[in-house]
Amino acid sequence: MLPCMPGTLWIGTRKGAFALRADAKRKTWRLAGPQFLGHIIHHIVMDPREPRTLLMAAKTGHLGPTVYRSTDRGRTWREAARPPAFRRIDHGDGKALAVERVFWLTPGHSSERGTWYAGSSPAGLFRSEDGGERWEPVAGFNDHPMRPQWIAFGTPDGELLHSIIVDPRDPQHLYVGVSIGGVFESTDGGCSWAPLNRGCEADFLPSPDAEFGHDPHTVVMSPAAPDRLYQQNHCGIYRMDRPAGTWVRIGRAMPKKIGDIGFPIVVHPRDPDTAWVFPMDGTTVWPRTSVGGKPAVYVTRDGGKSWQRQDRGLPASQAWFTVMRQAMCVDTHESVGLYFGTTSGEVWASRNGGESWTCIARHLPEIFSVTYAE
Repeated sequence: MLPCMPGTLWIGTRKGAFALRADAKRKTWRLAGPQFLGHIIHHIVMDPREPRTLLMAAKTGHLGPTVYRSTDRGRTWREAARPPAFRRIDHGDGKALAVERVFWLTPGHSSERGTWYAGSSPAGLFRSEDGGERWEPVAGFNDHPMRPQWIAFGTPDGELLHSIIVDPRDPQHLYVGVSIGGVFESTDGGCSWAPLNRGCEADFLPSPDAEFGHDPHTVVMSPAAPDRLYQQNHCGIYRMDRPAGTWVRIGRAMPKKIGDIGFPIVVHPRDPDTAWVFPMDGTTVWPRTSVGGKPAVYVTRDGGKSWQRQDRGLPASQAWFTVMRQAMCVDTHESVGLYFGTTSGEVWASRNGGESWTCIARHLPEIFSVTYAE
């Protein structure tokens, strides 16, 4: 297996993990894999505090959901000694919760070496303090008395806790996204939580002012300005500038024939006003494919006041792409690289901030996640 070196894309698929390694100029890519062939791989993330370490969220067939850990850049992997699991507690429906999928992984604060967070389905939050070897449920969220109301119903694919964000200025300040539930915030390390959904629309809720019951697909924080948040929601694209607690729908500036529905959103590593989305058809039959079979990325460079289409190199027609919430990422090069994977098994790359695109891998299994390891 190709080890994870600087310039490696880690790809999680329905049938295993793959790696793509670039040359120094990001012009050519070499594919290796699979590892864990046949297992569902939801997320693979490198530890920025210890670049030799990676964690992988997997569902291993009849053996169930778990986390794997590598300390040699992906050459070898070992299963966590104690994977994420709920405490035995009745949440009001007569059933004890059981983890069906470990869905999302986020490294902890730079000052907390070895700390990781994981999100699951059903929606649960878990924390490890030993590099992903042993996991404990975050009781402040999982056992919150409002949890049954916050997460009254899930997506067609079940409940998902995702978009775990740690404020780089404060390890106690956390955000999570729940589909379906909304965005939630903690300022005390996960001991207590509050909804953060004011301003979000929800066409399936009885009241537009509902505090929860929303469907964020992806929530991201600007690395350059941690008070700037973006959200790709089931009902549009939003921005929030803290300390305000209100989301503003910036997707209304998208072309009406394209709309502002999709799954992923990524933000420029140095410019908080620049972000990219991959819009998909959000009409009533929910096809969730590229609009009209003509895929394109859209970029804003002014915080969502305007959007520009970026489709040079992408198919001009009959390309019904679907890009999942974890399947789009950026690198930190001076000329920012963008990458996305499709459910039809293709990986596309841009070395120039989305101005042009090249397909760098084909014929992979259905892609769930694409992450870049510097």
